[in-house]
Order: sequence, then C-alpha cells, then structure tokens
Amino acid sequence: MIYILLSICCSVSVAVLLKIARRYEINIQQSINWNYLAALLLSYFLFVPDFKILDNSVPWKFYLPLSILLPTIFLLLAASVKNIGIIKTEIAQRLSLFIPILASYFIFHETISLLKCIGLAIGFTAIFLTLNKKSESSSENKSWIFPLLVLIGFGIIDVLFKQIALYKEIPFTTSLFFIFIGAFCISSLMTVYSCLFQNRKLTRMNFIFGMVLGIFNFGNIFFYLKAHKALTENPSTVFAAMNFGVICLGTFIGIIAFNEKLSKMNYFGIACALLAVIMITISQLYAY
Repeated sequence: MIYILLSICCSVSVAVLLKIARRYEINIQQSINWNYLAALLLSYFLFVPDFKILDNSVPWKFYLPLSILLPTIFLLLAASVKNIGIIKTEIAQRLSLFIPILASYFIFHETISLLKCIGLAIGFTAIFLTLNKKSESSSENKSWIFPLLVLIGFGIIDVLFKQIALYKEIPFTTSLFFIFIGAFCISSLMTVYSCLFQNRKLTRMNFIFGMVLGIFNFGNIFFYLKAHKALTENPSTVFAAMNFGVICLGTFIGIIAFNEKLSKMNYFGIACALLAVIMITISQLYAY
C-alpha cells in the first residue's frame, strides 16, 4: 500500500504546485516543458528502455497523439486548478475513467454490467453537482469548461495508454519513455513560439519549478505502476485506493490549505463521485 500512498501524494502535489505557481510568477507553459524533460530523464534511468526492439512495428498512431495531448491537457489542468480549484479539478480528472469505460462498450464492444452502468449514472450526476457553481461573474460561470475538458482529455489519454499497454511487442515503460520525448518536443515548440512571438523569457525559476513538477508527475506514474506490480492479483484495489485517495486528499488540502469554497450541492457531488468509484471498482472486482 506504500506505493499507492506515494502515488496519491505525488498526484495531489502536482495540483498543489500548479495552484501556487501564480504566487511566484511562474510561467506554466515553460514549467510544463521542463516537466517533461525531468520525466524523460527519470524514465531513462529507472526504466532503462530497450532501443533494440524499435522497428517498423512501433505504434506511432498512439505515440503521436499522446505526445500532443499530454502537454495540451496539462495546460488545461493548470487552467482548471487556477480557475476552479484543486478539489473540482481532481474530481474531474478521476471521473475521466468514464471515457475508457464508454469506449470499451462502444468501440471495443465489451459488455458492461448493471452495477457499472449504475456507477456511470451516479458519476455523471457527480460531474454536474461538483462543477455546479453559482456566480454573478460571467467569466466564473464559464470556468466549468476547464475541468470538463480535463475530464475528456484525460479520458482519451487513458484510452490511448490502454491500447499501448495491450501492445505486447514493446514494453509499456519503453513506450512511456518515447512518449515523454514526444511530449517534450511538442512543449518545446510551444516554448520557442512564446519566446519568439510573445516576448516570454526563459528563466531559472521556471526551469527549477518545472523539474520539481516533473519529479512529482513522474512519481505519480512510477508508483502507480509499482503498486500494480506489487498487487498483481488485485488491480481493482489499486484502482479504488488511488481514485478514492486522490479525491479525499485533494478535497482536504483544497479546503484546509487554500480555503476553497464548496456549496452543499458540491459536497453531495463529491459523495456521489466517491460512490461511483466504489461501484465501478466493485464491478471490476467481479470481472476478474
């Protein structure tokens, strides 16, 4: 369980870093760029990718979209944390699990149990209740779009990663290394554009912040994989503990550390989100 706890802490730490970035005048786009440099360096030394197996069978159709989506959705994640807070952003990210579930039914023609269907229905209710926010400001009323895009984006990323995990010719960790390289290249192009056409300057603080962000971002993935390896026979336990833990810890930190305000409807939405995760996890447990 120590790996699950470490993964949860790393995941929430990413959101916390994005939350405090504005306080130190951090350029998020540049930080995300350096984040992927840290991630690919860590994946190289810890995963030791096998370059010899790379040939014409490399699934570029998954690598390329992931290389574009990862930095793009990371920017939306930062915007969501900034505009609507850690709590709602973390819940939106965790409820993105609905996308791969729906994809498994509509695209891969897998059967969905009644319990999972009920969990999905409760989850969609949770999305509406959690993101609901009454405000007189039109800009704040539109802020729900950021966590919604985070939910959809991470859901699509999860579907693509599942396809790579099923691709037996290349180890998942090797694929992850090359995806990080692609994400670093794409985010570097964004940085070059901002420097040339938006007069943004590269700073040491952005580099340091980005490298720290990358350590926690990679740690989330690394410890999650270690947890699945340690609990091979109980994947649903890892799934449940991770999602449940991130929602609970994210809510606690959002309220205590950042004084994020939630309505009674929002709290009910959080409860529905937890219930949805539990029901989907139970349905997966019976599937094994």
